Order: sequence, then C-alpha cells, then structure tokens
Amino acid sequence: MNLQLKKAGVSALFVPLMVIGASVLPPAVAAQTGNAAAVRGLPDFTDLVDQVGPSVVNIRTMERVRSGGSAGAGDEEMQEFFRRFFGMPMPNAPRQSPRPNRPAPQTEQEVPRGVGSGFILSADGFVMTNAHVVDGADEVLVTLPDKREFKARIVGADKRTDVAVVKIDATGLPAVRIGDVNKLRVGEWVMAIGSPFGLENSVTAGIVSAKQRDTGDYLPFIQTDVAVNPGNSGGPLINMRGEVVGINSQIYSRSGGFMGISFAIPIDEAMRVSEQLRTSGRVTRGRVGVQIDQVTKDVAESIGLGKPQGALVRNVEPGSPAEKAGVEAGDIITRFEGRPVEKASDLPRLVGNTKPGTKSPITVFRRGQSRDLSITIAELEVDQAAKRPASRSSEAPKAQGSVQALGVTVTELTDAQKRELKVKRGVRVESVADAAARSGLREGDVILSVGNVEIRNPREFEAAVAKVDRSKPVNMLIQRGELVQFVLVRPSR
Repeated sequence: MNLQLKKAGVSALFVPLMVIGASVLPPAVAAQTGNAAAVRGLPDFTDLVDQVGPSVVNIRTMERVRSGGSAGAGDEEMQEFFRRFFGMPMPNAPRQSPRPNRPAPQTEQEVPRGVGSGFILSADGFVMTNAHVVDGADEVLVTLPDKREFKARIVGADKRTDVAVVKIDATGLPAVRIGDVNKLRVGEWVMAIGSPFGLENSVTAGIVSAKQRDTGDYLPFIQTDVAVNPGNSGGPLINMRGEVVGINSQIYSRSGGFMGISFAIPIDEAMRVSEQLRTSGRVTRGRVGVQIDQVTKDVAESIGLGKPQGALVRNVEPGSPAEKAGVEAGDIITRFEGRPVEKASDLPRLVGNTKPGTKSPITVFRRGQSRDLSITIAELEVDQAAKRPASRSSEAPKAQGSVQALGVTVTELTDAQKRELKVKRGVRVESVADAAARSGLREGDVILSVGNVEIRNPREFEAAVAKVDRSKPVNMLIQRGELVQFVLVRPSR
C-alpha cells in the first residue's frame, strides 16, 4: 500500500541497535513476585535471569571480501612513482622477479560484519532477531549461553517490521515463553538481555514508558527506559512473569548512544511476521493505493467531523483498489473492517495485516457525511517505489471566469489541465493576498471544495464563499501537485 505519513521533524535520531543494553541495574531489594502489578518497591530480577537467560543468544555476522589484486596494483604504482621522479626504487620495497603483465590473483576472506542478539523460539532451533542484524550477511553465527556455536540459515527477514528468523541445527533447546502485549501496562517493570557492544549475557531493567508509540509505518512500538545499546538488537524484552513481550530494536538518541529512551517491537506483531517467514520465507501484506495524512483538530471541527480522527486521503493511485472502490482524494477514512481508524498510522497496519484478495468494508467521511464502501485488498509489492509526480502542463489558464474572494483570485481550469491534474472539478488559484496568503494558499493550487461544497467553476466558488460564516475559519479542500489537503482560511473581522 502506497502510504505516506507525515512525521514531526526532530533533531534526534531513531537508531537501530546493531551492536543494546547497558549499565544501570536497579538494586535487588524487593521480594520477587510473579505478578508485576503486585510489586512494591524495586524487584529482584535474579530468578528471571536464571529462567530466560539460557534462551538468549549472541549473533555474529560475517561478510566475504576480496583482497590481493588491488593492494598489489597500488604497490606497483608507488614503485613506478619513485622510479620516475626520484630515479631510485621505493625504500624498503621487496625485490621482485620479473613476471608477466597480468592481474594479481585475488583471494576471498570472511571478515566480521556486526554483532546482535536473538532468542530461541522453538526447541528445534528457530531463533528470532532483527532484520537489520542479518541484513547483508554472508554467514550468521549463533552462540548459545553454554558457548556452543552454530552456523545459522536465514529463514527470512522483513525490513518493514525489522523482524528476522534464522535456523540452527540443534534440538532440545530452551525456548522462550511468549507474553500477551495487550496485558502490558505503562509503568510495569521489564528486563532486557542481550550483547551490548558484544558483551554477551548483559542484563538491564526499567519500566514501560509508553505503548503504541509511532515511529514506523507498520509498528506501534513499546517505549521503555531500559538501558539498551548497539548489540542488543534482536534481544528480548521480558516482563516480570518471564514472558517475552517485545524485541529490542531502536533507541531515540541525539548522540547515537543510549539516552534513556528505547523502543521494542511488540511480540504479537513480531510473531505474525515470523509465522509467515517460517511458512514461506516472505511476508505478504495488503495495499489499497492511497497516500494519507493526519487530520488536525481545526480541520476536523471545520468540516463537521467533530474530533481529529481517521486518515486523510491525499492521493488515490490510478487503477488502484481504492479508485475502483470509489475512494476520492479528500476523503477521510474513519473505519476499516468495522475497526476505528483513530489516527493515520492505524490504516497501514490494518490494511497491511489483511490478506490480499479480501473484500473489506470501509467508511469514509466526505463533504459532511459518512459513506460505506467495499474495497478489494491487493498485495503490496516488496519495496514498491512511489510514482513520480506527473509533469505540469504549460498551457495558460483561461482568463475568463475569474473571481476574487477571501483574498484569492481563481480562474476556470482548461480541459487539458483537468486531464493532466487528473481532476474532474475545481478552480485554479491565480493570486493570493490577505487571509488567503496567511492560510498558506499558493498560486497554482486547485480548490476542489469550499465548506464541504464541491466547486466546478468560478461561479460556484463565488456562491460557496458567499454562504460561509465569516466569523469562523473557512475550510477549503485543495490539490497541490498530486496531493490534496485541507486549508483553513480565517477571514479578517
């Protein structure tokens, strides 16, 4: 699904944890209990370490590189430099016998590529980790806590969720227990085990800081203050019942190191991905072919939606399931298969988890009313590239039909412009001033509706503006390039 979600710009980075877990452990002063809600004071994690520690593994990756030919060529060039410009051989150069002018033989060798963590999913050797831990690796080595080392086969990796599964040839392994993320509570104690900076079997602890944190298209992350660092990637996040509730994956940092905020992939999302990887080696996701954005509070109030909810459709891909279902740019998708779309980032997860070919009901809010549509889910292509915007026509707009209101002058669209912009209605903005300029309207924008009323020509634009309440912001649905958005024009009183 072509979905583009706006994210607030921040100076910090979300850093994948290739080589996480560091140093501050709470004192073991409280009595151990199996129920996190019943913990009073600081808990003792020693029994949990004994219970889960044997299931956490260290993962090293190797990469094959070629050497030999290029180094020899460099030496010969340097020797030639000394011979020509100094009339002497290069100092300390080894004496070589004449040889045919042919490339030096190249050799291939394996060099260390990265260090991460993982945990045992099943007794027969399936191990879960992060996709970025094994990405690009020519060889994966898994070391168990008892120091046994195995070469692993990559079963599958999914970059969108950063989940990977590898397989080692071993039996009778101690598998982890999977927890219920829905029962995880903010403020609950959790623990991480991994290999920060290659230091195996390191344990850190903290609390759940937040749930449903949006840092990616398909993942509502678990935020914690558990100390994690490069090397903890792929290691488990464990609750006080000894169950895995997440996979440590990222940190929020201005320096590249741990700064008190870390993120884990919810284990229920990871398990859904791992099941597909184990079955087919790849993940199949649904798509509908829309680009979306958030709905702001001001826009929601001005169009009669009430509260800010749903996903604003900014563009509908030609020939996509959304277009075939009747979805239009400017619609706000509020429900998918009966489930509410509270925010824009909910939609790609709901659609992505839907099997391609499924006929799904959706609800859209359009010009003041809710409408129910049925959409057939297509399959999301791997790393599908966004389509380039079409070039704009150089044809001049018609001079007739010009009208000025609210500080914006508009003209009628030519037929050629409508075809090129892929719109059936609207008027083109010729100039802006006063309230329109302050609202962010630009020359060349196409106004599609005013106050939930469709606009087909300058006369309809003038009539719609005449009916709006000038004491309140006027909502305009505009198209800029290939994307649509709402603009609120606040008339001067």
